[in-house]
Amino acid sequence: MLKQESSGYRGYRNAGIRLREEMLPELKELYGAHTHEMLPAVHAFDKAHTVMLVEENLLDPAAGAAVLRALRKMEGEGVTRVRAQVGGGLHSGEHYVIRLLGEEIGGQFHLARSSGDLSSVAINVLQRERLLKVMREVNRLRRVLIDLAREHTGTILPGYSFGQHAQPMTLGHLWLSWVATLARDFARLHGAYQRVNTSAAGAAIMVGSNFLVNRERTGELLGFDAVHENCADAILELNADDSLETPAVVAVLYHSLAKWADDLILWSTPEYDFVGVPDRYCNTSSIMMQKKNVIGPAEVKGASAEALGCFVTSYHALKGTTGLPITERYCALEMLWKVSDSAARDLRWFCDFLPGLTINKARMHEMAWRHWASATDLAGALVSERKLAWRSAHQIVGILVRLCEERGLGPADATPELLDEAAMAYHEQPAGLDQAAIRAALDPERFIASRTVRGGPAKAESLRQARVFGEALVADEKTVADIDARLQRASRALEEAVDAVIARGG
Repeated sequence: MLKQESSGYRGYRNAGIRLREEMLPELKELYGAHTHEMLPAVHAFDKAHTVMLVEENLLDPAAGAAVLRALRKMEGEGVTRVRAQVGGGLHSGEHYVIRLLGEEIGGQFHLARSSGDLSSVAINVLQRERLLKVMREVNRLRRVLIDLAREHTGTILPGYSFGQHAQPMTLGHLWLSWVATLARDFARLHGAYQRVNTSAAGAAIMVGSNFLVNRERTGELLGFDAVHENCADAILELNADDSLETPAVVAVLYHSLAKWADDLILWSTPEYDFVGVPDRYCNTSSIMMQKKNVIGPAEVKGASAEALGCFVTSYHALKGTTGLPITERYCALEMLWKVSDSAARDLRWFCDFLPGLTINKARMHEMAWRHWASATDLAGALVSERKLAWRSAHQIVGILVRLCEERGLGPADATPELLDEAAMAYHEQPAGLDQAAIRAALDPERFIASRTVRGGPAKAESLRQARVFGEALVADEKTVADIDARLQRASRALEEAVDAVIARGG
């Protein structure tokens, strides 16, 4: 007899049924490793599916109650540990229940399901968990940056373009630009969450089942906001774009984190000397005892490379004719769980790292004008006070900068005579600005104060931006809180439904 003894049930893939040989032990181990992370989600699906089968009269209430009591017993023993022990990966619940209750009972609750919707549901649950975790940490960092920006609306530093001094800005203005980026990251993460939080339950492998399961009920009990309208679209083996979107949005987030990490590493060097980094984010050299190596941001840069690698791996693993890339996707997903956890970790320590920096305001201020970063406003003064065309003023100040560099002079050495010399060289007419006008035009504090345009770095405008960004953050924090509340309600509803089936089944 080929039917297995229930007490030692090993699953449906055994030699003598469809296949002649047992699977290699190494391949079984790989399958178990690939699905290990999914086991808690699969457990919830087992319970929700059983509840639905009983409610739709597709499973005898007594059998359903027995299955659910067995799954509750497993919870007391430790879901992940027990499922890994009994084997079967996605089908470990069936293994456990058959061993406990026999195939006549335990073999019933896989009705109208497949490895396809089992894996798709579990993967989407894990994706939504990771996305939510990262969304929370993005919001935390936004909150920290908004508070820091308010403190540093008067901390002037040079802005850079092509790696060269461009124009003065403030640290608050720069950090508000980071907030704006993170707001877009949140929108991308939330968009991915909305698409991921769609249930594949009941789609089986591509066409559903001839048993009329209630897909909406199962999805509701699992906390999904909707069900896939098309059963083929629901199955990740067939359409895997949501498993590409999650690594994509995490990689985009990491692109910004890595860029900011680069800024912080450069700012901490003696050549910049803009910030002092807390020692808890540093180490030293085994030979160069003077070194203080900034390790925290360097780790972020490394993790960003992993995030890009995860997306590229996912893209290639999921590429191919419809229904072909199946096992390959697990390798990409294992990377995604790691990369998503790393993103939450790195966002979390940024929240401690940034307030812990020692800001060298004097050095930043000095560098904000030393290399002609405010030259734009000297040209502006020629437009406003001497009625020159902008391009003429631009060219004259460009000549002034060149003359000063050739003579070893800086912005502090600029005089009306030098500016007149530049103007005569350009169009044979003196510039006509006095020393006070030149000094005022080149002053970085006045430069910042004059940028009251919407989005500029002037203090009042920066505070307005902080308020606007703060209001958007409150709304996004509420979005996460509402999602958490919906998932908690679904979890309670599932347990109440399990209780009801057990009570009904006796």
